[in-house]
Amino acid sequence: MSDTPPLHYCPDLFRYQRRMSREVMVGAVGVGGKNPIRVQSMITADTRDTEACVREVLELAEAGCEIVRITAQTRKYAENLEHIRDGVRAAGCGVPLVADIHFKPDAALEAAKWVEKIRVNPGNYADKKKFEVREYSDAEYDEELARIRLKFIPLVKLCQELGRAMRIGTNHGSLSDRIMNRYGDSPLGMVESALEFVRIARDLDYHEIVFSMKASNPKVMIEAYRLLIARLDQEGPDWNYPIHLGVTEAGDGEDGRIKSAIGIGSLLDDGIGDTIRVSLTEDPVHEIPVAKAIVRNQGNNPGASSLSQDGSSIQPCWDPFSYQRRSSEVIEIGGHELGGDREFRVVTTRKKWDALAHKLDKMGDFQPEIVLEESGVVEIDPRSTEAIRELCSRELPTLVTVPDGLGLEVVPAFRLLASRLESRHPILLKDTLDPAGSAGRDFLPALLAASRNIGSLLCDGIGDAVLIQGEDAPGQSLRISYNILQASGARIFKTDYVACPSCGRTLFNLQATTQKIREATGHLKGVRIAVMGCIVNGPGEMADADFGYVGGAPGKINLYVGKEAVKFNIPEQEAVARLVDLINEHGKWIEPPVREAAEAQAP
Repeated sequence: MSDTPPLHYCPDLFRYQRRMSREVMVGAVGVGGKNPIRVQSMITADTRDTEACVREVLELAEAGCEIVRITAQTRKYAENLEHIRDGVRAAGCGVPLVADIHFKPDAALEAAKWVEKIRVNPGNYADKKKFEVREYSDAEYDEELARIRLKFIPLVKLCQELGRAMRIGTNHGSLSDRIMNRYGDSPLGMVESALEFVRIARDLDYHEIVFSMKASNPKVMIEAYRLLIARLDQEGPDWNYPIHLGVTEAGDGEDGRIKSAIGIGSLLDDGIGDTIRVSLTEDPVHEIPVAKAIVRNQGNNPGASSLSQDGSSIQPCWDPFSYQRRSSEVIEIGGHELGGDREFRVVTTRKKWDALAHKLDKMGDFQPEIVLEESGVVEIDPRSTEAIRELCSRELPTLVTVPDGLGLEVVPAFRLLASRLESRHPILLKDTLDPAGSAGRDFLPALLAASRNIGSLLCDGIGDAVLIQGEDAPGQSLRISYNILQASGARIFKTDYVACPSCGRTLFNLQATTQKIREATGHLKGVRIAVMGCIVNGPGEMADADFGYVGGAPGKINLYVGKEAVKFNIPEQEAVARLVDLINEHGKWIEPPVREAAEAQAP
């Protein structure tokens, strides 16, 4: 409706300001309020194996993990949380424990006796695993809510009695059928799913609540969290609950780190987030240094006051709640078209290009496309009205960027540029505006900063070309450029994998299996394959995937096309070959390229 007030999720899109939430205590660890951003993770051991679980909890705590999550599939699993807790405390470790609950309210009631926090997924708490396509009348929808209320109230009361916290954690991959049928597989559906449960808790005056809106697609995740904050603000000031951030099924290696930095880092830059988990398909201990690096230096914006003063009345050129690429005109540079609906281009310096010139034919897809010094790019201080006016007077569209050395943070600087500049001019994004200060920096911080800055802007629909300045190595800077474009969904140039982290629910070795699938399918450009350890996040997180490989039972695999299971109970040792057959059946298989003899014999 026209009289509906606009949604706001951030007080100033051009200046960092952390969202202030109420404090929720998870054991002795405060989340939200004035507490630092907390880092958490999840163990992978079978919850029935007390010794292994205690060992993994202690390893995570030693690595700096502040909150540890453990799956509790059934009441029987949840009963062993008592022994795990006792073992951890006997070792002198006070890290709070969280029980991860899906489908089983009785498991939640048992787990609440032994751990400091319960995570429930409103998409499958007391709901069926199988999605049902049906229409819900208002009366039928209300009946469903009444049924959920009866199932959920006992847990809320028990958490009140025992002083337990709770995370209402929506997953894009497991929305209930009532939500899917009314709101679709959307950020709005994710938010409404969580609000249904929080309203029940609030009716009982229970407020020890943390929200999350996790998805494997960074764009979906970012939009869902922004919409959640806007809706909480609309509800009133006492809906200021803390926020947990995470990208589900981020994957492994560099790709997993990039995708996590895009989703988590962009929200932290807007002041959203009180606790995070980086979900990698690796040993959970490896998640902790990545998470710590992502949260480091948040809010460090030396140009905040000058940007805010000039940009406070500027209207953003993007819709924060619905992705749409900024509309620019197409121009040609160095034989490559960019802008408009053309591919996002990769720019490098003449120095780096020359350093790679002798081996470009061996670099595969990681090719430099445009030389910075020969691009004709115009550098503009986004705060300068005169510079903006001069550029807008030009007859032809021009590639534009922000100059280095302005003392501004990357994201607000380019947001301001995009909002003040005529949309016909394409924009070149940079990972840093202080390349000299980035020299000699370790690879991980450089990778995460580039991913957070460029990936965030791409998810806002801003930018037409990218330039990595914070990584000196020519080949690595190109690889980072392409991988950020891939992870943000801006330019798909290789096989895309959605792979969940291991946990106690996983029905096969995720790391080894993901590697086998990569080896068999890594040459299929543009094909998206989901690798899921169990059914919890399977079908929904595969919404954007072409094919899925999902644990159905111990030693058995189900194969999906999109969100539909088409092959069932395949023996694990046959499943990768059967996945290849399935891809072939749907016309998306090509034979891998034959390597040159010299390359094949190389050690």
